[in-house]
Order: sequence, then structure tokens, then C-alpha cells
Amino acid sequence: MTKVRILVADTIHEDAVKQLQKAGFNLDLQTDITAQQLLKSIEGYDAIIVRSRTKVTKEVIDAGTSLKVIARAGVGLDNVDSQAAKEKGIAVVNSPEGPSVSVAELVFALALNVLRKIAYADSGIRRGEWLKKTSKGGEMRGRRMGIWGFGLIGEEVAKRALAFGMSVYGFDLLPERIEVMKQLGVQYVQVEELLSVSDILTVHVPLTPKTRGLVGEKELAAMPKGAILINTARGGIVDEQALYQALVDGHLGGAGVDVFTDEPPFDNPLLQKLVALPNVVSTPHVGAETNEASRANSVIIAGKLMAILK
Repeated sequence: MTKVRILVADTIHEDAVKQLQKAGFNLDLQTDITAQQLLKSIEGYDAIIVRSRTKVTKEVIDAGTSLKVIARAGVGLDNVDSQAAKEKGIAVVNSPEGPSVSVAELVFALALNVLRKIAYADSGIRRGEWLKKTSKGGEMRGRRMGIWGFGLIGEEVAKRALAFGMSVYGFDLLPERIEVMKQLGVQYVQVEELLSVSDILTVHVPLTPKTRGLVGEKELAAMPKGAILINTARGGIVDEQALYQALVDGHLGGAGVDVFTDEPPFDNPLLQKLVALPNVVSTPHVGAETNEASRANSVIIAGKLMAILK
């Protein structure tokens, strides 16, 4: 019997590689494969594993005449044409369970960094400046945390916010997630109220045509003066021009940004101005870049592939 062939197009944890090989699958590790190479070679594979680098477009799906599964090691599926896969009867799986804690912890790393002006103070010391007087910040305790999108990551954020002594508010469209909020002691509110009460707003929704520009000028203006916005979800969910203007005008007190519409953002003049602001702390899309999340994403995806293909 011919072995099932799996193309591993992006790097996954070695434990997952061993797990799949032990199960009898034929793995082809091409973690630096280009888009053109993928189009030419995808035809012979039963499944493909990707992270965020590789784009599984309609063209790739059409060329993958043997494809049965597209596996995304991670949360977002914006690099996979899920509709095209559905039309071909190809299963699409991901691992939202894997990086939840890592992303939630980054939310607080960014929020604390902005609130306590850590990056600002650190950069001063590196330049030989003692910026004690201008580095006065604030506490998390007593502030109101707003969570827009209460999936697994939002849930982990809420647990940590409550531990900080914050009042926590959430919004989600799914009734079962609203029930989770109630169980945790999170106040479920509509978007308008969520914005108005969020001293710190963190967004955890997927990037889709409906959510692109979800947080724009109107939404930012509805937040309290001096509020902080955190985006560890996807670039494009927050209108970056509106965010820049709200920061420059002084309506927002700061922002923590892990994701951008252009990654890396170095050739985008707007993003260059945004990340240069002293009250903005940015990271290079590292929400899931921990050893723990990397292993969890990979092992979870391996398990899901085995369940479908065996």
C-alpha cells in the first residue's frame, strides 16, 4: 500500500515530525519552498502542513489534485483559501488550542510595556539618559480590560486580567463563548459599551473581509481618552492610519502592536511613523513564537492529520 505523502512547507517541531513518521506517513520537509515551486510540486501530495509563511491559494489547491487535508499549525487561516478548499472537498484544520497562553502573555507584555513605559525608559538608559521623571506610568489593577473576540486566546487574557485585579468586559458573537464569559466573571457587553469602558482594549478576531478595518476612526474615538489598544491578532483588523492619528492627537495613551498590514513594515511610510512613536511598543508578529506554542501547534496538528488520514 502506498504511503500517504505529506508536504511540510513550513518548519514544525521535531516532535511532530517524529510522531507522523512513526505513524507511517511519508514526510517531505521543504520548509523553504517558494510559491512557484509549491505550484509545480503540490500535485503529488495527500496533505500539506503550513504555518503563516506559505500561502495555500486557490491556484495551489487547484493544482493539488491529490490533496485531502490542508493543515495550518497555528490559529489564523488567512493564508489558506478555505472556500476553495471546501469546494474541492479538502479538509482544513488548524490548532487554535496551541498558542493561546503564549499570545495572552504577549498581550500583557505589551500592555505593561506601554503602561509602565518600559521600552521608552530602556532606550533612554541605552543612550545614557536617566528618564526617571518622564517614565512615570500606571498600574493594571483597577483598570478595565476589554476583550473583542472571546475565543481561546480571549479566555486566557481574561483569566490573567482578573488576576491583575482588573474589571473585565468581553464581546463575542457565539452564545457558547458568552457562557464562558459568565462562568469566568467577565461582563458580556455589546461592542458600543465595550469600546466605551475599555481602558485597555485587546482584539482577538480572525482577519476576514468583514473584520478588515474593524477597529477604525469611529471605534478608537469611542474609547476613553488615554486608553491603550493592543493588537496581537492580524494586521488589517485595526485601521493603522486611524490608530496613528488617534495616538498623535493624544486621544489614545498608547498601543502595543504585534501585527501589521505589511510585514515587515519597513517599506511602509505610515507604519514607519507609527512604530516610531514613543508610546507605541511593537514586536515582529511573535505572539506564537515560544518554544511551548511551537511544540503545541505542531503536535496538535500532527494528531489531527493522523485522525483524518489513517
